[in-house]
Amino acid sequence: MSTASHMEVYELGTLPSAASEDGMQHGPPSYNESGPSTAANSIAHFHLSKIQDQTQDSGKTVETITATDTAAAELTHFDEDPSHNELELAPVDTGFAAWSFLVAAFIVEALVWSFPFAYGIFLTAYLAEPNFANQPNAETLLPLVGTLSSGVIYLTGPVIYPLLARYPQHRRVCAWIGAVLCFVSLLGASYVTKITSLVALQGVLYGIGGSMLYAPCISFLSEWFVVRRGLATGIIFMGSATGGLVLPFILPPLIRAHGASKTLRILSIALFILLLPALPFMRPRLPASRVHGPGRRSGRRAWLGDRSWWALVVCNTVHGFGYFVPQLWLPTFAGALNLSSSSTSLALALLNGASAVGPLILGFLSDRFSPWLLALLTCSFTSVATFVLWGVVGNVFAGLIVFGMAYGILAGGWSTLWSGFLRSFAKDDPALATLLYGFLMLSRGLGNVLCSPISTSLSSVTSPSVALSGTGTMFQSAGKTGFDVADGRFEKLIIYVGSCFAGAAVVALVGWGGDKAGRVRA
Repeated sequence: MSTASHMEVYELGTLPSAASEDGMQHGPPSYNESGPSTAANSIAHFHLSKIQDQTQDSGKTVETITATDTAAAELTHFDEDPSHNELELAPVDTGFAAWSFLVAAFIVEALVWSFPFAYGIFLTAYLAEPNFANQPNAETLLPLVGTLSSGVIYLTGPVIYPLLARYPQHRRVCAWIGAVLCFVSLLGASYVTKITSLVALQGVLYGIGGSMLYAPCISFLSEWFVVRRGLATGIIFMGSATGGLVLPFILPPLIRAHGASKTLRILSIALFILLLPALPFMRPRLPASRVHGPGRRSGRRAWLGDRSWWALVVCNTVHGFGYFVPQLWLPTFAGALNLSSSSTSLALALLNGASAVGPLILGFLSDRFSPWLLALLTCSFTSVATFVLWGVVGNVFAGLIVFGMAYGILAGGWSTLWSGFLRSFAKDDPALATLLYGFLMLSRGLGNVLCSPISTSLSSVTSPSVALSGTGTMFQSAGKTGFDVADGRFEKLIIYVGSCFAGAAVVALVGWGGDKAGRVRA
């Protein structure tokens, strides 16, 4: 029996007959060159046990593949000569192939997500250009570009991820198409003069391309990492925060020197150049199967009746409704404190930098502790930090800085816990894990899309874009507490964010209790 730290080589003699769900044998699996195997593509790490079985007609050795972890045996070719039927798999959790994939996935994460998260810099530049600012509904439509660019990536999850789970042989092609769409969308947006064209290109088309580029990363992850999957997920998710930390220092000088459109053109080319060496390493651990076997129907829909799953969906959704608000409004809040632009940039940079540390810490811990316990602790502490550090002492620069760092570490690593949660639902089925990941993306995306209108209605400021452009009402009062800043205009906003995390903590507590009870019964 091979281990994960060595190259796995499997020689297959005559394959055992396919078994149906009732345990009866119904003949051998069929071989089809055109289609994938649902069963074969549902497993990534397995053990091999050899059974010596002298059959009446051939007397060949039968080797049975037993699924134990996360991905399935894939047969690259089948020959009547058993010595020709070999499958070599790279090791999981270690080795050049696994770590090179992780580096490539980190680069993809950084490039795909950092542009939407840094859109506020472009928004300020667009609002300062008469060509865009003087168009009808500019203050409403221009912020929509950033919302759509990230929102589409989230909301297309239930479409893209199930398709990749069903047709895993097309994952690499999907990633390349996504890279081209991201490049074309940004390049095209750099030449347009109409806001509606910006919405279509830099918003919608970029989101579609980003989703197609990003989804294969998540699908490949469960094949390459098993024991260290939480840590690997944390490293990948550090990419978006790292990009959010770097771009705020790169974009303003470029925009001042070249303007928003030319800067976008430069970035589109840079994005494609950076992706070119990374995408070849974005590959599956297993080749696409050429074996058609019976589908693993049993258990595929068991999650629909699992209360823990629905508790996770609710917790994830409530968390998302609160999470994106500070990222959206922190610059406006800093402006209300009459802070300099450099101080505002520092506060944002520290929040993004801390958000890069959070995934790594939670990813490491999720391999060792219950994700429900980690969710309970992070949501509880984030709620306390919001009420105390933002609401009470946020009226001073030091308090705002500490809040940004605490918020980034505690809340920034939330999505890293998904891999830990999905272990209990998908078990040894990465296709199911990919499917469920898409639904988690959708539930979190609701908060991403709706946080702007909800938070705007809760504050007395017209919108963050108006405040950033300098066309809104100037703030005169810093206040005695963070709740009192700008004559209390952010009080409801702070209470809303803290309450969202408190609500998520309550749901996490229920989920943790249910998880412990289930373990006791088992």
